Order: sequence, then structure tokens, then C-alpha cells
Amino acid sequence: MNRLLITGAAGGLGKLARARLGHLADTLRLADMADLGDAEPNEELLICDLADKSAVDAMVEGCDGIVHFGGRSLEDSWEIIRDSNIEGVFNLYEAARRHGVSRIFYASSNHAIGYHQQTQQLDAEAVTRPDSLYGVSKVFGEALATMYYDKFGIETANVRIGSCFPEPRDHRMLSTWISEDDMVSLIECVFRVPRLGCPVIYGVSDNAASWWDNTSIGYLGWKPQDNSEKFRSKIDAVMETPAVDDPVSVYQGGIFTVAGIAEKPTGAA
Repeated sequence: MNRLLITGAAGGLGKLARARLGHLADTLRLADMADLGDAEPNEELLICDLADKSAVDAMVEGCDGIVHFGGRSLEDSWEIIRDSNIEGVFNLYEAARRHGVSRIFYASSNHAIGYHQQTQQLDAEAVTRPDSLYGVSKVFGEALATMYYDKFGIETANVRIGSCFPEPRDHRMLSTWISEDDMVSLIECVFRVPRLGCPVIYGVSDNAASWWDNTSIGYLGWKPQDNSEKFRSKIDAVMETPAVDDPVSVYQGGIFTVAGIAEKPTGAA
């Protein structure tokens, strides 16, 4: 590609993409509302509020592909979720349509299906069961991506990311973990394949304890290499296994299923 846009570039996944995806394009355009530091020779840095339609239009102009990590990545008040994850993703797709961007990696979330129980194996056809306003916003994003594909041909990988960290941090993450290497290889795959379409993809490594089935995206050729099982003894040594009736043991969305509705933005007085 000539120019690849990475939104949310100051966040954890954005930093990972910034560090390891420079080979995908001549120029990386990095956008966030937070400080992005100094630009490397092949980088363009932008401050952008996703709720600002004009700013998003300018951010997308001239780009060939988009990795969309931007928006609120945790549960918050409706106002924050609405502006960041609903208005924001609509603005992004409208800008992509206007400027002819043909392919997007959309960071959806396992919280779009969080109320499914851990005894269930889910595939791409599973009914969405969001566990939070955040999860609802990700269901909206997947639906919007599907409409823009059917109506305008914009291809999107709707990636229901589990938990992307150097190592899983607790017992639940033994099922939801995706290694940084597997995340990078998935993004590379999304922009390499000649035909993407608009698939739902579970962003998860090849974990022995996984709840998710990616059989439907076999045509992409993505094969995660890591398995969280090698960390099980380490986690067992530092924390107790949750009780069987604890929400983190029952629901795929874990503690998101028991959180209330935030009436004020996180951190507000």
C-alpha cells in the first residue's frame, strides 16, 4: 500500500501495529487524541477526534487501507461510547466510502458475544449477545461494516479480539488470549489476501482452551501459531481458579456481564 491508516495509535494495540506494520505501506498515518510522540521518517501523525466528521474525513483522505483500533476500548458512559464507537465508526466508514478505501481491519471485541456461556463453542454464525454498552457498540460496528460491504463493496475483517497481551493474565485469558505475533500475522493476512469479503474473525491464538471456531475463514490462510496452555502452570501458581459460579467462569465476557450502566464518564466527579 501507499498509505495505511492506524487509528488509536497511542493505545496498546495501536503501538503494536505502529512498531511492526511499517512494511505494509510506504507511509503509516497514525491517528489518536493522545500524544503520539515524534514521527519516524515513514510516519504521519494526526490528532483526531472520531466524533468530528470533518476531522475524520481529512484523516482518511489519501489512505489505501485502515486498521481501526480507535475509540473507547472499555465500558463507559453512553455518551462516551456513543461519540467514540458509534458516531466515530460511522464517520470512519463514510470517509472510507468518499475516498475509495477498499479494505478495513475493524477491531471488534469478544464483548459482542459476552453473554454466551463458556460451555458453548461459537463460530461466525453465533448470535450476538453483547455484555455491555461497549459490546453493543461493537455489534453496531460489525453491522455497519456488513452494510458498507453489501452496498459499496468495502471489505472489512470484523475481528472479535479476545485479549492481546504478551502473556495471558488470568484463567479466563487462557481461552481468549491472542499473542502479539498472531495479532500481527492476522493484520498482515487481512491486507495480503486477494479476496477478503466481510468475515467475522475471532482474534484468538491456537489455544487448547479456546471457545471460538474460525473454520469459516479458512480461505484466508491465517494460522495462529501460539497456544496459551504454556502459561497455565504460571497462572495457577499465582492465583486461585475462580469458583464455577463466578461470572468469570460462566460467561465468555467475564466481569463485563455484571457491571452496571455507567451514568458518568469514567473518572468524572
